[in-house]
Amino acid sequence: MNPIFAAALEIQEFCVARQFRFCFIGGLAVQRWGEPRLTVDVDLTLLTGFGAEESFVDALLGAFRARRADARAFALRYRVLLLESSGSIPLDISLGAMPFEERTVARASGFEVETGSSLTTCSAEDLIVHKVFADRAQDWLDVEGIAIRQSGRLDEALIGAELRPLLALKGTPEAEERLQGLLRAARRGG
Repeated sequence: MNPIFAAALEIQEFCVARQFRFCFIGGLAVQRWGEPRLTVDVDLTLLTGFGAEESFVDALLGAFRARRADARAFALRYRVLLLESSGSIPLDISLGAMPFEERTVARASGFEVETGSSLTTCSAEDLIVHKVFADRAQDWLDVEGIAIRQSGRLDEALIGAELRPLLALKGTPEAEERLQGLLRAARRGG
């Protein structure tokens, strides 16, 4: 099995066994919805809410190796827990609590990565929202690939409704115009 998928299944099994609410985002979700590309880590949103983060962080640190000496303090301050799978694959666990993250996890669904094995990934629409909000060069390449591969199947109204408040909060409303251009180009076939 692909080492990234194996690491994802390892963290997923841990979360499922504890009834944690989560979904995969990032490169793994791009494998499902966009143009597959090399990814070297596993990105996961774990719903912890506000105020209960310590119990989630401590449980994860009891089962996985930390990638930094101050992993617990870092996670509680920056809401990202940096771990490593048993196969030494980096695991980036975002501690989710915002309403958008709750809805993302609620909309997540299974992605079969091997016969009998599936990973719970965010929807294509939510992946686009995450990528546009992150606003890095690779994120925009991923958005373009998702727009092309999922052309005609995306709920663009949902994307806009989720994205606008996040972009307003970040102060980058112009990113929506860039996204609309990519979506139009994908509908035209390039």
